[in-house]
Amino acid sequence: MLRLTDIQLPLDHAEAELSTAIIKRLQISAADLLSFTIFKRSYDARKKSAIVLIYAVDVKVRDEASVLHRAKDIQGQSKLGPTPDMAYKFVTRAKQDLESRPLVIGFGPCGLFAALVLAQMGFRPIVLERGKAVRERTKDTWGLWRKRVLQPESNVQFGEGGAGTFSDGKLYSQVKDPLHYGRKVLTEFVESGAPEEILYVNKPHIGTFRLVKMIEQMREKIVALGGEIRFEQKVTDIEIVDQAIRSVTVNNTEKISSQHVVLAIGHSARDTFSLVYEKGVYVEAKPFSIGFRIEHPQSIIDKARFGANAGNKILGAADYKLVHHASNGRSVYSFCMCPGGTVVAATSEEGRVVTNGMSQYSRNERNANSAIVVGISPEDYPGHPLAGIDFQRQLESLAFTLGGSNYNAPGQLIGDFLANRASTELGEVVPSYKPGIQLCNLADALPAFAIEAIREAIPQFDRQIKGFSLSDGILTGIETRTSSPIRIKRKDDTLESINTQGLYPAGEGAGYAGGILSAAIDGIRVAEAVALAINNPRYPSEK
Repeated sequence: MLRLTDIQLPLDHAEAELSTAIIKRLQISAADLLSFTIFKRSYDARKKSAIVLIYAVDVKVRDEASVLHRAKDIQGQSKLGPTPDMAYKFVTRAKQDLESRPLVIGFGPCGLFAALVLAQMGFRPIVLERGKAVRERTKDTWGLWRKRVLQPESNVQFGEGGAGTFSDGKLYSQVKDPLHYGRKVLTEFVESGAPEEILYVNKPHIGTFRLVKMIEQMREKIVALGGEIRFEQKVTDIEIVDQAIRSVTVNNTEKISSQHVVLAIGHSARDTFSLVYEKGVYVEAKPFSIGFRIEHPQSIIDKARFGANAGNKILGAADYKLVHHASNGRSVYSFCMCPGGTVVAATSEEGRVVTNGMSQYSRNERNANSAIVVGISPEDYPGHPLAGIDFQRQLESLAFTLGGSNYNAPGQLIGDFLANRASTELGEVVPSYKPGIQLCNLADALPAFAIEAIREAIPQFDRQIKGFSLSDGILTGIETRTSSPIRIKRKDDTLESINTQGLYPAGEGAGYAGGILSAAIDGIRVAEAVALAINNPRYPSEK
């Protein structure tokens, strides 16, 4: 097979035009093109009136060697080469006399793939998830949105599938992936019910409803391979002897021994962060971001990005990615943009308000939303390594008060925010946040440097997305959990904690991922490290 890239065709091209373009580029006859599959499809919308689709295809041709040789002499054929082998290959297999069963703490994207790959290699992992199975968890989450009843252990943050379940379901990342782990992730998702298009569209997504079914299928696969998934099992103690992990205790009752523990707890397991820190595991503060959710009519974003092609089925609902470097030295950027989605209540602690964004696969809700956030660093919240958590909690508690102390979120019209006046009534844009919003002046919700930077950034973003500073658009507060406020530092080679043997910090919570795909990739990497450590003990205590 050969991979041919950068085939450009008009947005409305006929199906047959792709094969014609391949034949023309390779300078072969139609009979010599035996078959082809689309590897990647993206688009270039810089010229709204002439949007083009860009394809990379894997082709099967007669006399492949001659085609490759001739390509060297054909202008523009530098983008042709052998199709790389992207199939996942297991690094090892469990030995027959396996004694130590690895533990995976957390069952979000990282823990899910760590457990899956360990199970596929025969290591029969035990997963400890503090929350509930995904369907029960969904009911509890809707309980907050509809009835203002928060379940601290079963919500947007905690439960099967992790925070990614209630999101846009984005399946793309900017992490370097030379071993094609991302392809493994996407392939497993497709085998579990995801649409096959996620294998080739440039920015694949799934949406919450489809994620629920997929996660259940993947759980069943892990169990069928000898793994074990235990829900409502909160880790309440960790036993570390001579800087090596020995066991964990769940729900203050059951002690489970293991010398290999994957810590995939997500960015909101603050009590577990504290436990790990108190036990002497090395933890350091890291930068994260704070800000608001912003909502516009999706039609404004579509028109700004696609012009007359807005609404095209192939293009779908338009997204955006924006960055502004403010005059006060702060960076403001869009994060977790959800086309045709909703703003959701995402707190995991009582008496606090946190927002996030979510979309279904169709992305057909009225509004577009995104976080507009300001980068902050440990210099903004000096103190011990967990000071960032204290900072988050202060802001989330303030948002709860500004929202009316009933899980409503504080909100403000964009025009009023820019003019520094409290909003008193809504305009044409209906906020999507449930349970509801309380109009106010969001200048009181964040530190002055963040408000100043966001006020400066929004008009600048309007230059790129016409209508971004729409007066009737809505800002909803607050967004604080863009990423973990800590890093549980690990060794580069073994992926263990730098000072705790057998403990493998992983995913977003440990500060090594940011999103579904990157967290899943990290889960695979850590699973491989655990498997190799079990099969090839490095320390006397492991033998």
